[in-house]
Amino acid sequence: MNKKANKTQPTKLSPKKYISGLEHPKRREDGLALLELFNNVTGLDPVMWGESIIGYGRYYYKYDSGREGEFLMTGFSPRKSALSLYIMPGYRDMSEPLSRLGKHKLGKACLYINKLDDVDVNVLEEIILQGVEYMRSHYQTWNK
Repeated sequence: MNKKANKTQPTKLSPKKYISGLEHPKRREDGLALLELFNNVTGLDPVMWGESIIGYGRYYYKYDSGREGEFLMTGFSPRKSALSLYIMPGYRDMSEPLSRLGKHKLGKACLYINKLDDVDVNVLEEIILQGVEYMRSHYQTWNK
C-alpha cells in the first residue's frame, strides 16, 4: 500500500474571503460567479484546498501503481493566468459539450477559461454536473 498524503490538502480558509481578496477585479467577479455556480450545480459546500483551489466533495482513488488517497471531487481556482476548473479524473467523453462551450483550453484534468464571458455558462453547468455524476458512479465519494 502506498498511501502518501497529497501535497494539496483541505484548509480552514474561507473560499468567499479568498476570492473577495483577489487583486484583479474581473478574476474576482468571475471567481464569485463560479463559487455560486459550483454551489448550485453540486449542492456541496466549498472547501479551500491549499491556498488557491476551491473544492467540492472528495473522492478516494487507487492507481495501478498502488498509490492511493483522497482529493477534491470537483472545483476551481481563479488563477492569474486563467480560471482553472477541475473536473476529476479528466474529461472523459466530454467532446460534445466541450464543442459547445466556447473559448477554452484543456489540460489533463483541468479546463482553462480566460473569462466566463468567453463560454456558455449553461454548457459549463452541464460539464460540471456530468463530472460529478461520473465521479459518484465510478469512485467512493464524500460530501465533505
